[in-house]
Amino acid sequence: MADAISDRQVVAVLRPFVRGCGPMLDALRESDPFGLRARAATGSDDELAAVETGLREKLLNGLTSVKVPGTAAWAAMDVEQRTDWWVNRVGRFTALLTSIPGLGGALADRLPVQDTLGAASQGLLLCAIAGERGVVEVTDRVRLIAWVLFDRDIDPAVAAGAHELSEKDTGEDTGEDAENAETARLTEELAESEKKHGKITLKASVGTLWRLGRSLLGIVEELEKRPRGRFYHRILGMLPVVGMAGDYFGERSGLKKVAKRARKWTASPAGR
Repeated sequence: MADAISDRQVVAVLRPFVRGCGPMLDALRESDPFGLRARAATGSDDELAAVETGLREKLLNGLTSVKVPGTAAWAAMDVEQRTDWWVNRVGRFTALLTSIPGLGGALADRLPVQDTLGAASQGLLLCAIAGERGVVEVTDRVRLIAWVLFDRDIDPAVAAGAHELSEKDTGEDTGEDAENAETARLTEELAESEKKHGKITLKASVGTLWRLGRSLLGIVEELEKRPRGRFYHRILGMLPVVGMAGDYFGERSGLKKVAKRARKWTASPAGR
């Protein structure tokens, strides 16, 4: 029987994970794919120059009213609305990626692929929700993820001391340099995409989510504890082909549970 995974081992895995989520979330927040922020700032658009003035103003107002980070509509949203945006918009994308292994039905469920991608998606969303609620420190986000996904109440001193862990605890070098190196590895594709294309591409985002998921394999036993969908989602997910639909809706349901637990933690004495 394998030894129980310690809080220190969980922290050693989650610290680089949390740090790796930062650049990906920054890219999602700062991206301006339709030039909405620029148009809002200048009040004009060269592409719409030939359009009748009244109609052009309506189009520009419509663009800036879209609820995405960087627009006036986003700034007017409250914390709950922004939380729902992360869950419902970004969550759909990550849930779809997570559900793809469901095409193989029960066979795919025997592999840790879905659990690793699912946990990575949930962890990414938790970091986003934390940011909207003012939880910005890596230590606090580690404790949030551990509590929401793994039902662990990790001591702040342990969550902050990943670089002090001994080789005896984790079986590998967990010094500060190792943590920095792991974070750099997880975000390598994002950095390369930014350097080559000047932005974070979809391919780089998908690749990074996969790397984030694989980084959690060190605590794979814990991943089984994460919030999931209802029992009928799991039954449908065991069937070939249509299993993808069951897994998709199951992951969406799990994300809603994650958001609910995140609200509870941030409102608790531990979260405050």
